[in-house]
Amino acid sequence: MVTAPLVSIFAAVSPPGSEWAMLGACLALAVATGVFIFYIRPDASDLAPHRSRLDQLLERRDTLYDNLRDLRFEFRSGKYAESDYEGMKTALENEAALILAEIEQVTESQVRRLRGPKHGGAERGAQ
Repeated sequence: MVTAPLVSIFAAVSPPGSEWAMLGACLALAVATGVFIFYIRPDASDLAPHRSRLDQLLERRDTLYDNLRDLRFEFRSGKYAESDYEGMKTALENEAALILAEIEQVTESQVRRLRGPKHGGAERGAQ
């Protein structure tokens, strides 16, 4: 068998009593694994449903607004030159405009889905 030579090599290399230390380490690892599997409960946030696309967009919008506010504060405190400030501000505003347009698309599609298809005035009169 292949394992016998490996065990004899390990026994020759390891100092006496190290088998007990290895056995103790394996036993501690097994106990820690059992505790983790059977006694540690998941956090409530782990059980929460995944965030919707709208939630993600709203969070990104809020982050961009915070970044713009921080950028304005740092510019006023003299941390950035005016040209750097204008470039970063323009980039953040463009990204915010894209996010707002996407939020509008998502909310519009949700409203259409709730209301159903549009009906024309002629169809209402015929009904």
